[in-house]
Amino acid sequence: MEDVYSQIPVEQILSNLWLILFLLLFLVPMVQRNALQIARKRLLVKLGKKRGSLVITLIHRQEVISFLGLPLARYIDIDDSEEVLRAIRSAPKDMPIDIILHTPGGLALAATQIALALKNHPARTSVIIPHYAMSGGTLIALAVDEIIMDPNAALGPVDPQLGDQTGAYPATSILKVVERKKIDEIDDKTLILAEEARKAVEQMKALLRRIVCSDCDEDTVNRIIEEMVSGKYTHDHPFLAEDVKALLGDRVRTDVPQEVYELMALYRMDISRRRPGVEYVPMSKG
Repeated sequence: MEDVYSQIPVEQILSNLWLILFLLLFLVPMVQRNALQIARKRLLVKLGKKRGSLVITLIHRQEVISFLGLPLARYIDIDDSEEVLRAIRSAPKDMPIDIILHTPGGLALAATQIALALKNHPARTSVIIPHYAMSGGTLIALAVDEIIMDPNAALGPVDPQLGDQTGAYPATSILKVVERKKIDEIDDKTLILAEEARKAVEQMKALLRRIVCSDCDEDTVNRIIEEMVSGKYTHDHPFLAEDVKALLGDRVRTDVPQEVYELMALYRMDISRRRPGVEYVPMSKG
């Protein structure tokens, strides 16, 4: 008897193979993303129950677009602040909040909104930093009651950066240029930038005085401002756990829960075009 498969046209076989290949390319990444999201949610619930808190992630990886393979930088933006503020509002007043932070920084307005919302939450607030939380991430960390960071994790300066089409410049450096030059040697654009830089630095100092530890004495607050805002260091200078502890004292711990490291491994594996930077699972008391 003639083989029934030999009667199927080659064109039909190839057409079906292309269809199967297309479905696999479309469905497999979707299934992988869903599996990762479920695994992350499971860890967030586990960590929340262990610590008796609402756990929020604010994680920005240097991600890869799966199709083009191009780097996509992530940072704190207004979408993130909206999501974090929504999560904080959802928490009961007596429920502690933990934020897992991994970010290069971002929009000052968004980071300020998150910092103030955490500062105003009645129950205990903590940030957990497994690797780094620079710039706006540091601003958020300074607003909470407790900082838990890996011994090798880093915070960074929160000195304002002013930018235009040609790049971004530290506000403190702009002010030093104006101080060292005569007024008739400075162009109008630099003078305008210097005035904005002065405002930015003063605003950041005032914000730190508002959000850093309520029980810190004036000398401690001034030391934090000097280290973080004055332009003493470059904007990417790392303050490791021991440095932060020297500034903030017992507010800083280094016992990062193991679940946080497991969670970061799951974020590393995600290669979707747009993974949300903020995730949380609503928790209820009891």
